[in-house]
This record gives sequence, C-alpha cells and structure tokens, in this order.
Amino acid sequence: MRPYPAAFAEMLHCTLLGQLRNRMALLLAVAFIPAWIAVARLCASDREVRFSLDSLGTQAVSQASHVSQVVNALAAVTLVTGFVTFMETFKAGEMDRRLLLAGYPRVPMLLAKVTAVALIAALLALYTVAVLGASVSVRQLGPLALGLFGAGLAYGGIGLLLGSLVRGELEGFFLVIMLSLVDTGLQNPVFTVVDLSGLEVLPLYGANQLTLAAAFTSGIPWTHSLLSLAWAAATSAAALLVFHVRTRSHCAVGTAATGVPAPVTAAGPPEAAVRTSLRRSR
Repeated sequence: MRPYPAAFAEMLHCTLLGQLRNRMALLLAVAFIPAWIAVARLCASDREVRFSLDSLGTQAVSQASHVSQVVNALAAVTLVTGFVTFMETFKAGEMDRRLLLAGYPRVPMLLAKVTAVALIAALLALYTVAVLGASVSVRQLGPLALGLFGAGLAYGGIGLLLGSLVRGELEGFFLVIMLSLVDTGLQNPVFTVVDLSGLEVLPLYGANQLTLAAAFTSGIPWTHSLLSLAWAAATSAAALLVFHVRTRSHCAVGTAATGVPAPVTAAGPPEAAVRTSLRRSR
C-alpha cells in the first residue's frame, strides 16, 4: 500500500472527477444560484428594513430586496453544497466499502472528501459573490465571500454526514432541504418580526451574521466565521465515526471468514482499485 499522502491524492482526484461528471450538480451550481437570487429580487419590495446584528451589537438598514438577495444567496449555497456532497457520498458508499476491504485507509478517504467539499464551497462562494455583486451594492466583497464559504463548509459537512448515515436518497434530500429552509427562514431579517433566542446553535448563524455584516455594514465579526468551521469539523468527525462503525463489521466478517486480513493483491493497490471502479461506473 502506498503512504497516506498518495492515497489521499488519488481519492481527492477521483472525488472531484465524480463531481465534474455529475450533471445535476453542475446544473444546480450554474443555474440555481442566480435563479434563486433573481427570485428574491423580483418578489421582495424596496421598502427599508432595519435589523439587528448581534455579532456587532448594532443595527443595519437596507432595502428588503437587497437583504432578501443576500439571504437567498446564502440559502442557495447551502442547498447546492449540501446536495452535491450528499449525492457523491451516498453514491460512492458501496465503492468506499470495497476499497476498505481491499485495504484502503479510512482517514485519507474522509480527508479527501472534506477537501473536495472545501474546494467546491470556495468555487461556489466566488461564483455567488460575482452574481450577487451585479445586483446588490455590497460593501465588503471579501468578508462576504468568506461568509458564503463558511456556509458551504457547514452544509457540505452535513451532506457528508447524511451520505454516510441515511439509507435512501429521498431521506437525505428531505433533510437537507428542510434544515436549510428552517435555518435560513428563522434568520431572515425580512420575515422575522420578533427576536428569537437560541439561533446561535443553528449551522448558519455565524455565516449569516458575517454575510449580512459584510453586505450592509463596515464592521466584520471575524470570530463568527469560526462557527461554520466548528460545524464542518463536527459533522465531518461524525461522518468518520459513522463510516467506521458501519464498515468495521464488514471488514471483521471478511477477516473471520478467511482467517487472514482482506488481501490487497486481489484488487491491486487501493489507487488501482479506485481507477478500476471508476472505469466500471462509466
């Protein structure tokens, strides 16, 4: 078996390749984000909205249509990242289990998936900032991109966890949709008429505070960006734990049946097994 870095690089390459071949993921990324922002622009009014930013201890004022576009952009990033991550993780589950039986290490496999999530979230954040900047006068583009990136990381980790946990695609899609709708809906200043407590525990709280502050104020709540990283780290660790628990019994059965560890030579090195499985899936 090759060292961990080689296993990580090969799995990262294959994961990104699988994402590029996912036409639904590409369609969601390219079309859904600007469409969802356009819907907010057309449906929201131009009345002024005053809302509180707890992260800065101040209030901001902007047009309802502009606030809705920023919130919808955040929601679109979460939905797209959550969907594509869940789809890739769920569909690759059987191949991942076979690779483990062939001797592929778990940690590089998950780290490669998390790195792929980070790359996808970064690309979506840059694309969304470009689309959003064409219709909204954003004060700070850099922090806005950071907030969108954090939202993608948080829901990418959630998609990774759901892909390892649920038994069917419908359950995963439903959970991603409902969690995103509740998360963004409760924190939307246009719809929220009372101050709610306990929002700090939601996955998007830090990203929502950062994006709204970056779009409509000159302040930046840098510490709130760490909340998204904490959610991504926690869900990724939980996904590793679930994957370890579910696959350990398979590996133990294979070892007990033969009396020796599952042979790597039957399928070649793990990197070759990845390439073979990808060729078969074409």
